[in-house]
Amino acid sequence: TTLGKRFATIAQEMLLGLDRLEMLIDRYPMRGIKGPVGTAQDMLDLLDGDSDKLAQLESGVAEHLGFDAALVSVGQVYPRSLDYDVLSALVQLASAPSNLATTVRLMAGHELATEGFRPGQVGSSAMPHKRNPVLTENLTGIARIVRAAVVPALENVALWHERDISHSSVERVFAPDATIGLDFALHRLSGVVENLLVYPDAMQANLDRLGGLVHSQQVLLALTQKGASREDAYVFVQRNAMKIWAEGGSYLDRLKADADVAGYLSATELEALFDLNQHFRHVDTIFTRVFGKTA
Repeated sequence: TTLGKRFATIAQEMLLGLDRLEMLIDRYPMRGIKGPVGTAQDMLDLLDGDSDKLAQLESGVAEHLGFDAALVSVGQVYPRSLDYDVLSALVQLASAPSNLATTVRLMAGHELATEGFRPGQVGSSAMPHKRNPVLTENLTGIARIVRAAVVPALENVALWHERDISHSSVERVFAPDATIGLDFALHRLSGVVENLLVYPDAMQANLDRLGGLVHSQQVLLALTQKGASREDAYVFVQRNAMKIWAEGGSYLDRLKADADVAGYLSATELEALFDLNQHFRHVDTIFTRVFGKTA
């Protein structure tokens, strides 16, 4: 795969999370103004028992606050499944920064891509040559805090009868922690992407180090299209690949020298299968689907 394709996958993940959050905002109901136990008896007393006036008042309050609707019957205790819905949406949105951070950290270990590094910045206090991915490590941890809110939010769904405030002590912790944590993670993600350093030559060297093994799937499919059974084709491809892992060398040369493979594919056909550009043919289409026509 390509780095751009990996980032496009993460971007799509973020867009899906944003879509869910926007849909949730559009349909999230106002709790309502129906008194302590949800029967609105105190409000009706003030409105001379007129239910129509109560409905108008509630609709006016909902409109003023930006809600489309109010819950039918809610007092101080409302369905906490609504809160769980919110927190799980935040967790979904936090997954994109977390996944991108993990990708960058893994690539940094092979010097394929790293965080931006300021002049004079300390990487490791003991080893000055290191450029530790501190920002993405931090992003990974912040995402854990957001994800940690899901379990207490789920536990808060079941309340005792009509009066239980065991949930409020939990909400006072995880609600601000999750929302503030996600906000911070998104800002940090923006900075990481803006200053990301990418090393295409190192990526190419990493591919070359494998001796062409990345093309094994193309060889497998080509053999089956030439009439070999998939089982036999897999054996031909794998046994030569294992020799490269053990001894190094050129995977293409190994395949050319294999009599079973040569019975189906010529040297010219094999060489055509080892063209990296065949992996890039569909990438622009993927970018367009994720980012739009301007990708």
